[in-house]
Amino acid sequence: MQQTAGKKVRAAEIIRRLREVISRPETELDHRNPFELLVAVVLSAQCTDARVNQTTPALFEAYPTPEALSRATVDEVFPLIRSISYPNNKAKHLVGLAQRLCTVYDGEVPESIDALQTLPGVGRKTANVVASVAFGVEAIPVDTHVFRVGHRLGLARRTSKTPRAVEEDLSRVLPTGTWAEGHHLFILLGRYTCLARAPKCEGCVLTDLCPHFDRLQKLPAPRQGLDAKRGPFFCGSRRHYLDRYDEVSDRNGTLQPTCPKCSSQTLFETR
Repeated sequence: MQQTAGKKVRAAEIIRRLREVISRPETELDHRNPFELLVAVVLSAQCTDARVNQTTPALFEAYPTPEALSRATVDEVFPLIRSISYPNNKAKHLVGLAQRLCTVYDGEVPESIDALQTLPGVGRKTANVVASVAFGVEAIPVDTHVFRVGHRLGLARRTSKTPRAVEEDLSRVLPTGTWAEGHHLFILLGRYTCLARAPKCEGCVLTDLCPHFDRLQKLPAPRQGLDAKRGPFFCGSRRHYLDRYDEVSDRNGTLQPTCPKCSSQTLFETR
């Protein structure tokens, strides 16, 4: 209980500081109504918001309402979202969700998280985003940015390996009434400052509150006496040289150079 209480105090301070440096904590997906937001969030899965925003104007011009989209075929929708990741599946999801909106919800986007999850292509994260942004429902959508930032800031437990587990952790420590705002603050922090490969810690206002920053200060010193002629990288665990390394996400969501032979993340450049 004491540990959770400490996290709550730190979480409140984190939200306060981020408010000071992020003036508009809101979604970067362009939309004019709940239906457009729903479509945009479905398209944004494993795709950048910028790419979605380039794609949706033509899509919404062709299909401005659930009724219009419900009458479309997958083959008609596909060319409009061709540049989006996984366009085949997403075209099917868009037509299917529009049809369900019309047959079950009278052409209106439902407000509840549970109801939203009955729509094709809508998982819990998407449902949380739509419910939160469009209808003001208290929710914490967990995407890759929120997952990474939550772990790095120590607000999510290291044992929480799924978005749902991180969502539950954050709901315990974030102040009531700040969940939706916190979600946007964490996304924008992760998108522009707390990057996966090379976090910009020098420009972050949270370094004194960040366990991940503390860990970065304790990295081992450069290895001496390595032979660059035997390979550009050296594995410190098994003491062999490598021509290349793999990149694997660690438990904090950071992409780490990893030995392809033994999976060690103790690698050194030989030059």
